[in-house]
Amino acid sequence: MGAALLLGVAVHAAPVHLVDEKPVEITKDASGVYIVDFGKVAFGNVRLLPPDGARGEVIVHFGEDFVEGRVNRTPEGTVRYNKTTVALRGKAPVVAAPPPDERNTSQVSVIRANPAAILTPPEWGVVLPFRWLEVEGWSGELLPEQIVRQAAFASTWDDDAAMFECSDEMLNRIWEFCRYSIKATTFAGLYVDGDRERIPYEADAYLNQLSHYTTDTDIQMARDTYDHLMINGTWPTEWGPHMIFMAHADWMHTGDADWLAPRYEALKGKLLLKRIGPDGLIVSDKGQINKYDIVDWPPMERDAYVMTPVNTVVNAFHLRSLELMAGLAEAVGRENDALLFRAMWKTTLGTFNEKLLDPKTGLYIDGIGTDHSAMHANFFPLAFGLVPDGARDGIVQWLAGKGMGCSVYGAQYFLDALFENGADAAALELIAAEGDRSWRHMVESGATISWEAWDLKYKPNQDWNHAWGAAPANLLPRHVLGVQPFEPGWNTVRIRPMCGNLSEATGKVPTPRGPVWVTWECAKKFRIGIAVPDGVRARLELPAVEGSTGVFQRKDPVKATKVGDRWILDEPVTGRIALEVR
Repeated sequence: MGAALLLGVAVHAAPVHLVDEKPVEITKDASGVYIVDFGKVAFGNVRLLPPDGARGEVIVHFGEDFVEGRVNRTPEGTVRYNKTTVALRGKAPVVAAPPPDERNTSQVSVIRANPAAILTPPEWGVVLPFRWLEVEGWSGELLPEQIVRQAAFASTWDDDAAMFECSDEMLNRIWEFCRYSIKATTFAGLYVDGDRERIPYEADAYLNQLSHYTTDTDIQMARDTYDHLMINGTWPTEWGPHMIFMAHADWMHTGDADWLAPRYEALKGKLLLKRIGPDGLIVSDKGQINKYDIVDWPPMERDAYVMTPVNTVVNAFHLRSLELMAGLAEAVGRENDALLFRAMWKTTLGTFNEKLLDPKTGLYIDGIGTDHSAMHANFFPLAFGLVPDGARDGIVQWLAGKGMGCSVYGAQYFLDALFENGADAAALELIAAEGDRSWRHMVESGATISWEAWDLKYKPNQDWNHAWGAAPANLLPRHVLGVQPFEPGWNTVRIRPMCGNLSEATGKVPTPRGPVWVTWECAKKFRIGIAVPDGVRARLELPAVEGSTGVFQRKDPVKATKVGDRWILDEPVTGRIALEVR
């Protein structure tokens, strides 16, 4: 793929390639049609390798869904089905690819407000997501070596870069499901929103970036997507600030100010400064209220949120963006900007809490002009660190009892808020809950790539291949293993395990400095073993199990200070170490 130029910065698409995959099962029905199962959905097409002397036409049906032993030819929503006919001429290999879908292969946007689709290399032929095939007209037995799926993945992908296991087998299945979802959706070389449109969206891209960082070693695809979106931005109010989130995530992950510096000035344009009202809060006009202010997507996932000119969620994003931009300004030596953004954040935060936090209920209202409190008006401020100390416990308790009342997009922030504020047991229960609003539902429904929504009934046009639905790929490593960068570039890593109701967990988290390994057991004592790369320091914040008096390395006490429900080691550790809280 070629390079473009963004504000003097070369933009390169991440490398992608086709991988040959064999079927896991081939069966033949009574009518002579072969049913081919590749085990998981992937974006691709198939290569047929017929025997010598083969002649005639073969019809190939591609499907994401499988109903009553056959490929579903009339799936709901944007679930994929297609077919093609190919001619066999002896043993010459033949690529069977579906016809193009104008919506995701046209360079003229089908939706006027959106950029054009991201194209895959023309030499591949058309690709689509599928797991199952039906093959009609094949003469003789169809052998596994005669049919190959050409599956598209990032060529840099490393299947061994990450791992996660814990004492809850369903969570293990969910993590692997989400990890593979991130791999499978690298097919375009940029983070796209699924097969329906195949374009990057800012919020989708940020959630994808978080999970890509915890499942693979690549950093380039996130950067390529960022640069694409700075030229081809989309319309929602909160999506622009997500560009600041993406740049900050890159800074924390890589510590690379050289990449950030030439992008800094354009990034400032993603702040919502033109919409600031007299009191410092962001104001929405009628058009912005009716179309651009998102809160959550699809709209039915907003927990009856009341849209007003001063919107709590929009202002929470504004505040978080100011805080992150202050850090980015400092990183590139723009000290005056850093001081300005921090001052704006501090002043606006005071107004935000004064006008939007209801002292009677202890909850945030949806906006000025309503007394309704949707969960979104509360978990976004909580996730962004905006809630005053005295209100935090009440909001956490209220949210933990609400259930999964938001979309798969909102769930990233909702669960982050619970994990970061001591409600890890509730967060883990929600990830694997019974019912149709959890990742258990996707897994038990037979999905192999995460969906755009919890179920078709919540978003009838949803994709079944949407990376923004794969949040546990980052939530479980970042919170259950507790591995996050403490400072830019992973020079110091924070390890703060969240046990919930789990008895043990182990895993490997990739970083640009090398993998971080964590293994822990939690019962009457808490035991942990860690291994960090050379030159990396680990700041440990360990659960203070009931009755514990300190942290020990074998028989020797380790200097640590109890803060709340944590023992925090007084000094960072390096290399490999095993510790016990007792």
